Amino acid sequence: MKVSDLRGILTYVPRFREKIFVVAIDGEVAASPNFSNILLDLAVLRSLSVKIIVVHGAALQIERLAAERGVTTSNCDGTGITDEPTLKVALDAATTLMNDIMQGLTSVDLRATYANIIIAHPAGIIGGLDHQHTGKVERVDREALTLFLNAGIIPVIPPIGFDGEGRTFRVNSDTIALEVAEAMQAMKIIYLSARDGVVLSGSLVHQLSISEADEMVKKKRALLDRNTLSKVEAGARACRNGVPRVHIINGNADEALLAEVFSPEGVGTMIYGNDYQQIRRVFKKDIRAVLELIKQSVEHAELVKRTRADILAQLDDYWVLEIDRQLVACVAVHFYPEAHKAELACLYVSKHHEGQGFGRKLMAFAEQLAAQRGSKHLFALSTQTFNYFVSKGGYAEVSPDELPAERRKKYDLSGRNSKVLQKAVIAAGTEATRA
Repeated sequence: MKVSDLRGILTYVPRFREKIFVVAIDGEVAASPNFSNILLDLAVLRSLSVKIIVVHGAALQIERLAAERGVTTSNCDGTGITDEPTLKVALDAATTLMNDIMQGLTSVDLRATYANIIIAHPAGIIGGLDHQHTGKVERVDREALTLFLNAGIIPVIPPIGFDGEGRTFRVNSDTIALEVAEAMQAMKIIYLSARDGVVLSGSLVHQLSISEADEMVKKKRALLDRNTLSKVEAGARACRNGVPRVHIINGNADEALLAEVFSPEGVGTMIYGNDYQQIRRVFKKDIRAVLELIKQSVEHAELVKRTRADILAQLDDYWVLEIDRQLVACVAVHFYPEAHKAELACLYVSKHHEGQGFGRKLMAFAEQLAAQRGSKHLFALSTQTFNYFVSKGGYAEVSPDELPAERRKKYDLSGRNSKVLQKAVIAAGTEATRA
């Protein structure tokens, strides 16, 4: 691990300390060779004072045990009908897996306990069919979970629930994770499946708002596998009910859990309930971070050197694009009202976030801002990246004589001999502060 990676992780620590993460592990993942690495990742999170609740599925284990016993199952994932033979197999499979998970947590010096905290009731008759021993979550025992977490113990919750009369029900683990996260006001649900997240047309969908997730379920239902669909539906509901982030990642990929949690872009699909990406003004407290962000570009003479005093003097002109509170790009828009022109300056995107369209987002934002302030043209000066402005932004090279008089003086004094690029701006509607 590079020192820069560690610094990146440390920026998240104050926000995650003493927060609750519900980690939902599919049976396929619990049976994979990578599961031992996941246990180590959980140990890392606990070392950073993150409170962990583990929920596990058992569909794969139920299928395997049923095959060994020659039992034909009515349903394995807890969403369909659970008959008596299937329930018996599910109980044995889930209990065995739960013990394996607790043993694994103990092997990495984590304290864990079985948590019988799901109070369930029968799913009932759905579509004219009695779902028998399939259950729905009625209530989560928050008091018991709170006691475990405050004692530094990781509760392990199987896909099983009980009612007040002692009857047992098979309950879907995705739903249990959702109900537990809502009840405990968790900061995250992390679904570890055997898939990369939401993949459409061969491409991973990195982020989904609640409305986008709902729309995807409605329109793309036939394109999503049943396992992923379940998690997207649960994730959208969780975010709607106050869980800030839901992550769907491939639990079979080494380091996927930590990479998803400790990097702005992540490696799976994230469903979010509040602003994830946004363009906002620079505050005084951001100046040091902006200077650090553009440092390499200044050293390569791509950008003009700026000091803290320079930025402070024109603070209202500077904007940053942040992802999950991490500054990844910046831009400045300087105005020359007498010439009806504005300058796009200090456009920079972190090297780790290049190729994701953030530069174009900031250019589009600058154009909207210029139009709203009455500018008729937006110009930029460039010594090395002028092709980017032409090909991606629609700029055209013009003579330095096109610069406002005040800016022309600075241009001549700099001696940089930058190319002058300009484009007309069109009046737009409201300011776009959400990227």
